[in-house]
Amino acid sequence: MKSFAAAIVLLMCVSSTAAFSVNSGESDRRSFLTKTVASVIPAAAVVIAAPQSSLAGPEIITLPSGIKYAVTKEPTDKKPVAPQKGDIVGIDYTGYLANGQIFDATHAGGKQNALLFKLGTGSVIPGLDEMVSQMVVGQKVQAIIPPSLAYGDKGVCLDDGECLIKPGSTLVYDILLKKSSIPPP
Repeated sequence: MKSFAAAIVLLMCVSSTAAFSVNSGESDRRSFLTKTVASVIPAAAVVIAAPQSSLAGPEIITLPSGIKYAVTKEPTDKKPVAPQKGDIVGIDYTGYLANGQIFDATHAGGKQNALLFKLGTGSVIPGLDEMVSQMVVGQKVQAIIPPSLAYGDKGVCLDDGECLIKPGSTLVYDILLKKSSIPPP
């Protein structure tokens, strides 16, 4: 916004010098305003329109299963590794309910290690398994996982009926794929 204001001030200064030029023959206030407005409005339209492309958010990708995700960090490796079914993968993640409440994270409650699991074997909820299978090592995504690929109609509830994750909840995960390796024979 500061750059927008600076551009407007600069344009007004440039146009005001033109309005007071000796060649114009007109020096009244109406002439000044007409020339200033005529100069500033088209330039301001360009300045306003230009930032919109830089403010665009990341592309939202929808998988056939209904998972929606956006890549929030690209891998730094020039040839990133994509995990295959059966590989051992390590992820850092934070899981959120739709209202933004965190329900689990690899860095919460004394956890300092990545979650390790064998990809494609049902070790984690189906949506997390599928999302990680779409990633490459070093990539970070934010994924929206529908209830059918999370905890479904059961949720995560205690015997007394209190639920950490209510039945039918859509979950949001921030996931960083830290490593992928072939399991030992």
